[in-house]
Amino acid sequence: MDFALNEEQVMFQSMFRDFAQQEIAPHARETDEHEALPEGLLEKAAEQELLGAALPEKFDGAELDWVSICLLMAELGRACLSTAAVIASHANLAALTILDAGTDEHRRSYLPSMASGEVIGAFALTEPQAGSDWNAIQTSATLQGDGYILQGVKSWVVNGSIAGLYIVFARAPGGITAFLLPAGVPGLHIGYRERTMGLRGCQIHALYLKGCRVPEADRLGAEGEGLAIAARALPRYQIAIAAAALGVSEAALQEGKQFAVERKQFGVAIATKQAIGNYFADSIVEIETLRHLVLHSAWKMDEGTISPSDLAIVKLHSARVARTVANRMVQVHGGYGFSNEYSVSRIYRDVRALDVMGGTDQLQQATLARNYFQGALVD
Repeated sequence: MDFALNEEQVMFQSMFRDFAQQEIAPHARETDEHEALPEGLLEKAAEQELLGAALPEKFDGAELDWVSICLLMAELGRACLSTAAVIASHANLAALTILDAGTDEHRRSYLPSMASGEVIGAFALTEPQAGSDWNAIQTSATLQGDGYILQGVKSWVVNGSIAGLYIVFARAPGGITAFLLPAGVPGLHIGYRERTMGLRGCQIHALYLKGCRVPEADRLGAEGEGLAIAARALPRYQIAIAAAALGVSEAALQEGKQFAVERKQFGVAIATKQAIGNYFADSIVEIETLRHLVLHSAWKMDEGTISPSDLAIVKLHSARVARTVANRMVQVHGGYGFSNEYSVSRIYRDVRALDVMGGTDQLQQATLARNYFQGALVD
């Protein structure tokens, strides 16, 4: 099997890297300290067709394949994991869910403006008492006339305060259902912002729904199809986050390399010390295995053959690699790794979120174990 990038993918990778290193990476510290993406950054990303990378051309998207999308997310993750998370939530969760489950009118109305960055999307699934257990959703959608009244609380909504459109999951008479909710609808209140350890450039908020009216026309799919819609959205997000994890792992390794070459102890660069060299050797092996795993998973996405176990593997392994490599590179920095003056400190804080984004490590482990033993156990 030939898994070499084709000429177009190589071109895209170079374009993505140039944009990320010129427009995103120089502002990564500012993004972390100011707890927001730099003004105008998403507009610049939209001009490069990055916000609609996976959308069809008829909706002003770039219609990229999944391998190319993963190349994009890896470059974004390498430059700034907060920026990668913002774009993944907008493009992979919100926009692609509308493409997947929306009507033709939904697609015509929202997708071009989402590709242009005029409207930023957010995915409001999680609740204070419904994290991994989607069936525990308590937000209600009560029928009233030709629409629904939404009541409830959503938590951990990435892009919460910058979104122009929310995909909200609520319990309707027919079961958990997805709805499109534009920003500014009466009764929609942006709640407190989560004070996070890392990913500080992400606007992560609670949403309070107090009698929000949603026309029946803005329901995604039929009543009771919400969990199926969310389940189809999750793989698109998981693979994007795994690719971003690859990129941020490479960034951590590069930060460690620069420090190890410049830092002198006992008259020589610490890069010459075997103990330090072992950190890098192990990290190189793990990053390269992750690179092949991400690209192979992306190829399977393009082929339509990816399985829940495949997704669990790439999601679980990517988070572990990013966390392990970042931890090693903090150790390479010694005491300086504990200082925010060095980027490795921000990277270390950011990667911790990868263990929970797109499903916790424990959920991935449970999925793998369940699928492995499927059919082998009898009562």
